[in-house]
Amino acid sequence: MSLAHSEGPLTTAYWLRCRECGKTYGHQPLSICDECFSPLEVTYDFEYARNRFTRETISQGPLNMWRYRTLLPVADSYVPQTPSGLTPLVKAPRLGAEFGAKNLYVKNDAVCMPTLSFKDRVVAVALANAQDFGFDTVGCSSTGNLANAVAAHAARLGLKTFILVPADLEPAKILNTLVYGATLVRVEGNYDHVNRLCSQIADRYNWGFVNVNLRPYYAEGSKTVGFEIAEQLGWRLPDNVVVPMAGGSLITKIKKAFSELIGLGLVDEKPVRFFGAQATGCSPIAKAVKGGTDVIEPQRPNTIARSLAIGNPADGMYAARVIRGTGGWAEDVSDVEIVSAIQELAETEGIFTETAGGVTTAVTARLYAHGRIQPDELTVACITGNGLKTTDCLNGAYAESAAIRPRLTDFENFVEERTAASQGLSLAGEIYGR
Repeated sequence: MSLAHSEGPLTTAYWLRCRECGKTYGHQPLSICDECFSPLEVTYDFEYARNRFTRETISQGPLNMWRYRTLLPVADSYVPQTPSGLTPLVKAPRLGAEFGAKNLYVKNDAVCMPTLSFKDRVVAVALANAQDFGFDTVGCSSTGNLANAVAAHAARLGLKTFILVPADLEPAKILNTLVYGATLVRVEGNYDHVNRLCSQIADRYNWGFVNVNLRPYYAEGSKTVGFEIAEQLGWRLPDNVVVPMAGGSLITKIKKAFSELIGLGLVDEKPVRFFGAQATGCSPIAKAVKGGTDVIEPQRPNTIARSLAIGNPADGMYAARVIRGTGGWAEDVSDVEIVSAIQELAETEGIFTETAGGVTTAVTARLYAHGRIQPDELTVACITGNGLKTTDCLNGAYAESAAIRPRLTDFENFVEERTAASQGLSLAGEIYGR
């Protein structure tokens, strides 16, 4: 494949291309087309990749996301320093039984290295390019997980950081940023205010902002979620994928990963429906899908799911197109449902997720309940972050029991009291039809 580039001849196996008008830009820290002001994304030379991206070469690669590096925007000479990715894909029979699902899987990025969210994937790719472009300082606007990931990866690479977050961010996520020695800037306002300020800073300083001037490269890291799902299913695609949506990029990149695998012959072509999950307090993409449009109306966030609280999602239009174009759907759930779903996932499958995962779990339950997903269909629900980051949402959910004396009789009394209480709850449920 050969292409004439607006910024010179092709020197790598990937380049930037406008999503709308198609203008190409080579390899540079840029995210917006100067012709039509639409977003740029990375495009690959698939003839170059065809013999380098096979099941065999992938199986011989490292046990992390870099096994897919041929279809990631990094130079052949790049030596990865951060072994993120290759997180478990686990069957979820007990959670499935609660939903009436017989073939439900959970893609568990709550254990992604090093900061326990899928953002480790995108940051690994973004900072590889930051180094390539010669930036010595990197930054981001973040609702928490991205802040943690940028801070940790930058520390390992020896890069300076300026990370901007909403002032009301969860304390655990602030701590998980500061511990890596990052410079943290708390900003009054919501994420959209923070993001606008970051865009201005990126124009003023010669720094690499992962979700501003490095955004096209950063977003490509999300494809590795899709690559892993296919490989872990034995090189086949699922019937459905349920994905939490903040900016909307993740769901589009999983779709892109599946399309690339089909195009290169690694998996058989089949229809995959994509379902988006949002919190009711910030659901601009879900609202668009329900309205039968891809026009996004910005919202003012008001939800405990702060990692999804982006009222004006950068990739919202494209996420809505993916959902509608594949015959999927989008749902939003209340804060009460989010907390209940966090508990349900933990109690059935031993996976402790943050609020975004509660959103995904609750939406998945509703999709089954409403018949949008059938019980026998192979469905993957994406859990994107760890519950240890948002423990504040469970404050008051569990009463602290009184300590007992170190005597067997005290323990027997404790067991009897718990048994009686449990039986009382069961009886109340029968009386009230619960």
